[in-house]
Amino acid sequence: NKAGWEQSEFPILCETCLGDNPFIRMSKQEYGRSCGTCARPFTVFRWNPGTGSRFKTTVICQTCAKIKNVCQTCLLDLEYGLPTQVRDTALGFQNDAPTSDINREYYAQNMEGKLDGNKSGLDSGRAVSAGKEMLKQLARTDPYYKRNRPHLCSFYAKGDCTRGNECPYRHEMPVDNDLAHQNMQDRYHGKNDPVAHKILSTHAESQGLKAPDDKTITSIFLSSLSPSSTEGSIRSRGSQGSYFHATYRAYKFLTSDRCAFVNFKERGAAETAAAAWANGLEIDEVQVTVKWGRSRAK
Repeated sequence: NKAGWEQSEFPILCETCLGDNPFIRMSKQEYGRSCGTCARPFTVFRWNPGTGSRFKTTVICQTCAKIKNVCQTCLLDLEYGLPTQVRDTALGFQNDAPTSDINREYYAQNMEGKLDGNKSGLDSGRAVSAGKEMLKQLARTDPYYKRNRPHLCSFYAKGDCTRGNECPYRHEMPVDNDLAHQNMQDRYHGKNDPVAHKILSTHAESQGLKAPDDKTITSIFLSSLSPSSTEGSIRSRGSQGSYFHATYRAYKFLTSDRCAFVNFKERGAAETAAAAWANGLEIDEVQVTVKWGRSRAK
């Protein structure tokens, strides 16, 4: 049953994965493997980006790549070169793609008909200007060809590699940190991505929103609100984005002082909100000041 199986003539790639070599010999295999996200068979492409690089291959189908506007190989955003979690956090995009094995193939088949002829399934026109400005600051303008280097040699890490300089893999010791634990599903759906968490945390610190050392602080303080702002307008503006779904614990709106506290259930949700609002938060056409809350006095 080939219903929904994908055939394509050329992959959707970013400039980094395509490589610096203008002359590329690329192999093509129809229905070579199943998509890493929707599990449907698709046309697989394989090529060498350039001298000293490893062979690269496409890992997701073109339908899934169009839904998220990402590269078929590295799963990074095609416009900004950033992880999807960073882009969705800044622009407040909803994550509608299902993660369960039962629904993801059905969802991909429905989206394939809607995306016929379209380059992307994202509507960036409705995104707020502060989020776009944040992505422009974080975007990688030049290709990062260092990402195409060979993988680390596992035998060298054990001290058993006998190939020497002829070994096609890198002779470097692996570093065990959060960045070493990445997977395809988290990168594509924009959840628990360690690379995105590092980028967002670094940007928040540069904007003066460094997370406090006290892990019990889970509130964000909003000041300089509009006189016409209400608790409903703050709640509706702050709730934009699927990453805040069911993460609010309570609101505390002070009308006389034109300020509000947004309390979160978990510390991770508060850090995500601070990173998303680092470039400013606009409520009722007024730019609001965002700061971390303070710990309660003992």
